[in-house]
Amino acid sequence: MALALAILIGGVAGLRTMMAPAAVSWAAYAGGLDLGTSWLAFMGAALTPYVLSVFAAGELVTDQLPNTPSRTIPVQFGARLLSGALSGAGLAAPSGLAPLGALGGGVGAVVGTLGGAALRARLAARFGADRPAALIEDAIAVLGALVIVRLAA
Repeated sequence: MALALAILIGGVAGLRTMMAPAAVSWAAYAGGLDLGTSWLAFMGAALTPYVLSVFAAGELVTDQLPNTPSRTIPVQFGARLLSGALSGAGLAAPSGLAPLGALGGGVGAVVGTLGGAALRARLAARFGADRPAALIEDAIAVLGALVIVRLAA
């Protein structure tokens, strides 16, 4: 179950880079994920979920801007891969599977990045505009992150 959730949270990172670590951080801070004294313990620190939430909210806004670069360029893609790996490791750490969770989260991020870009392009073509497609993708990322960390807790 931990590996499946790691892959899924990686998919969320592929949609919105900062949404996945923000959700994992809130779960750890609230006590739903025991990251103990592992190298991931910083995810549950008092300030971390707030900082990551600000970044996640900022990403929701900047994603709507016309000059925001594509998620598939190397820097954006790499950030999503790292975010997915970190988030996947966080979800799998309580099961003692952090390295496997990091790998699963990275794989999920690749699928989420490429699949999310394709889905958004199809939705934008159907709507005749990108904004509705972006808002649907935002909703999937937010709700998906909430459900996934709830299942992990």
